[in-house]
Amino acid sequence: MTLIAFAASLASIAYLIFAIVQVHAFRTPDSVEVASTVPMTILKPVCGLEPGLYENLRSFCEQDYACYQVIFGIRSANDPAIDIVKRLITDLPEKDLTLVVNQQVAGSNLKVSNLINMQQAAKYEYLVIADSDMHVDSHYLAAVMASFQDTKVGVVTCIYKGTPAKGLPSVLGAMFINDWFAPSVLVALRIQPLNYCFGATMAVRKDALAAIGGLTALANQLADDHMLGKLAHAKGYRVALCPYVVENKVWEADMQSLWLHELRWSRTIRAMQPWGHAFSFLTNSVAISLICVLLAPTSVFAYYLLAVSVLLRVLLHCWIHNSFHISGALRPWLAPLRDVLCFAVWVASFFGRSVRWGGQSFSVQSGGYMSKKRNS
Repeated sequence: MTLIAFAASLASIAYLIFAIVQVHAFRTPDSVEVASTVPMTILKPVCGLEPGLYENLRSFCEQDYACYQVIFGIRSANDPAIDIVKRLITDLPEKDLTLVVNQQVAGSNLKVSNLINMQQAAKYEYLVIADSDMHVDSHYLAAVMASFQDTKVGVVTCIYKGTPAKGLPSVLGAMFINDWFAPSVLVALRIQPLNYCFGATMAVRKDALAAIGGLTALANQLADDHMLGKLAHAKGYRVALCPYVVENKVWEADMQSLWLHELRWSRTIRAMQPWGHAFSFLTNSVAISLICVLLAPTSVFAYYLLAVSVLLRVLLHCWIHNSFHISGALRPWLAPLRDVLCFAVWVASFFGRSVRWGGQSFSVQSGGYMSKKRNS
């Protein structure tokens, strides 16, 4: 058992080195030349109030792009976010902004139901879908559209970085995005082609969307972003990663909220990519090296592994902070804690298939299908 733990620790250290190299190689464009004036429709599903909602939504409305519309979708007529969207429409009368309020349900994924309701008002062939907690600058839409110059591309997505609101839970949530999620994507892209999307941006041509059966094909999928790319790729369309990095405004009310949020992500990945999820513990180098120390407390080598793991975790934290132009202070002292928390979430993901999303409980089955759990 000790030898297995040592081998896992060495493999994890190798992963961190590779991740640092990939982060160092990643480059975002300093500026974007508008390559096309093809009209685009932005779909923004909104549910409830969250910090910075007005500013986040407005950033998608003020694009340096010739022709686009923005559709905001809200399911409940009592949602307080309606006032925010109406204020935005009033403040920007020169923009093509529309609010759709429709509670019609197409499947267990209520976000997709919202998108289906919104699509009825879409004017243009290209659709851009982005979560409400994302923030962009005025070059975003041009960068996304530039990726469609390759006629084989049917879907475009963007990687994202986390900027925390106040509080330790939000900081830890942003660190997961920056120090774990983003590097793992860059490492994966060196091994295999991209065949999935991220909720930060899902841009799709209507012909590619029609080929997979439309948004209805995602109506019962928990990981609708992942499945959009996967289904389009299976139909022969290329999924492109736009080099633009979207900013995710991370807000977690407390540690329980953070835990449930990340447990949902982890169990979703387990359902979608069981083998990849099973070996994803190798990204938690500090936790693995701590296990080595516990198994062999008198081994000097175990403590060397722990020291190297902590050092590389801190280096990766600093490196991605610089490469992704992440605002705010560095927090290297939290990197080991965040590593152990990631490992704990990974372990918990194997004990059940239940997730909490939007105040409701769901069961996630193989392939990412979700069904609402009934109260017993």
